[in-house]
Amino acid sequence: MSVRSSRSTGPRLPGVRPALPVDVLTGFLGSGKTTLLSRLLREPAFARTAVIVNEFGEVGIDHDLVETSDEQFIQLTTGCLCCKVRSDLVETLLELASRRAQGRVPAFERVVIETSGLADPAPILQALMLDGALSHAYVGGSVITTVDALLAARTLEQQPTARRQVAMADALVVTKTDLDPAAGAALQDRLRALNPDAPVLPTRAGASDAAAIWSSAAQAVQPWRVARTGGGGRPDDHLGGVDRWILVRERPLPAAVLPLLVEALSEHCGERLLRVKGIVAIDGEPQRPVVVQGVQHVFHPLQWLDAWPSADRRSRLVFIGEDVPGEWIESLLDCLVAEVGAVQASIETAQA
Repeated sequence: MSVRSSRSTGPRLPGVRPALPVDVLTGFLGSGKTTLLSRLLREPAFARTAVIVNEFGEVGIDHDLVETSDEQFIQLTTGCLCCKVRSDLVETLLELASRRAQGRVPAFERVVIETSGLADPAPILQALMLDGALSHAYVGGSVITTVDALLAARTLEQQPTARRQVAMADALVVTKTDLDPAAGAALQDRLRALNPDAPVLPTRAGASDAAAIWSSAAQAVQPWRVARTGGGGRPDDHLGGVDRWILVRERPLPAAVLPLLVEALSEHCGERLLRVKGIVAIDGEPQRPVVVQGVQHVFHPLQWLDAWPSADRRSRLVFIGEDVPGEWIESLLDCLVAEVGAVQASIETAQA
C-alpha cells in the first residue's frame, strides 16, 4: 500500500520532488534478491533507480556493473545509483535526497532497499511511516520477497524471519523454479497459507521478467485488492504461528472509532502484529474513504482518499501477525462502534 501522510512536520528538503516511491526487496539468505535486482536495473524503465543495500548483507549490485564510486555512493553503468547503509537508514535516505536536490547525484525516480537475508522488513516500513522529514521526499512502496524454490520448505519451517518476510510481502517471487519445477509448484500452497493475498510470481535464471514482477507488486500493494469478500472476521490458514484476519463491515464506521482502534492495537498487540492494511468507510463521508496501515506498534497517520478506487464501498481491514488475537480484534471493533454510537446518541439527545 502506498500512502503519504499530509500531517508530517519534518523539514522540507528544498528542490526535492515529493513522493519518490521506496520499495523494499527482502528474502532469506541465498533466495536470489541480488540476481533479481541486477536484472531489474538493466530494464530501461528502471534506469533512474537508487539502490540502498544493507551493510550486513551481500553487495547489492554485481561488481561488474560499477563504473565510478566515491566514499559512499556508487555510480552504475546502468545509470542507477547505489549506496550502502553506513549508520542509520533514515540518515542515508535524507542524505540521498539532499544530494539529489543539489544535483550531486543523478535525479533518480525511485528507491529500492535491498535488505540482508536475515533482516526483518518491519523497521524499514516503520521508518518510512514515522519520520516527518522522509515523508516530504519519499512514499512507502511495495514489499517484494524472494523465495528459493529449492530450500524454502525447510527454511520456512526452521526460520521465523523467513516466515515474517513472506507474511509481510505484497508480492512473492519464487526463484530457481527451472532447477526443480515440481518443488516450485508445491511451494505455492505453503506460501499462500502464509500470505494468501500476495501474487506468487515464478522466475527463472536468465529470464527477462523483472519489470513485469515489479509492476505486479505495485498493483498488489493496493489495500482494496487484498481484502476478500465476506461479512465478518475469520482466520485464514496459518503456518508457523503467522495468522491473517480479515474484517469486513457493510456499514460505515464512526470517525472516532479508527483512532481508538489504532491506539488499542498498538498498545496491546505490539510486535506480534506484523502488518495492518485496509480501507474504511466513514459516517458522513460517503465519497472519501480512509486508508489504514501499520507495522507492529507503529501506525501511519490516517489518510483520506479523494475518492473510492472501486465500486466496493465496504470497510475492509487485513491483520497479519504472529498469534494475532483475531476474535479479540473483531470484538474490540464491535465494542468501539457501540460505545461511540452510544456517546453520539447521548449528545444528540442532550442537544434536542
